[in-house]
Amino acid sequence: MTITKSVTFIAKEGSEAKMKELLSAMVIPSKAEDGSLFYEIFQYENEPRRFMAVETWRDEKALDGHKASAHYAVYKSSYEPYCEDKYTDELEVLK
Repeated sequence: MTITKSVTFIAKEGSEAKMKELLSAMVIPSKAEDGSLFYEIFQYENEPRRFMAVETWRDEKALDGHKASAHYAVYKSSYEPYCEDKYTDELEVLK
């Protein structure tokens, strides 16, 4: 069963460029991972401090592999000083 999530980040005032850099660095390696079905980062045009990652993984094993990757470790250890708030939502695809 696929897993789809949206992860919203609110950058601290003045940290938009650094947050964009850190999140953008996740796209190419995440898309190349086994089990990655969709992975994109969006920045809100009308609210540039707000970013959203939308990702779909083949299954829990693929998501676990993503969380164990080197690029995820770099992101996880780097984003907090630039982030005011972060929250995750599990999404269900309607049929």
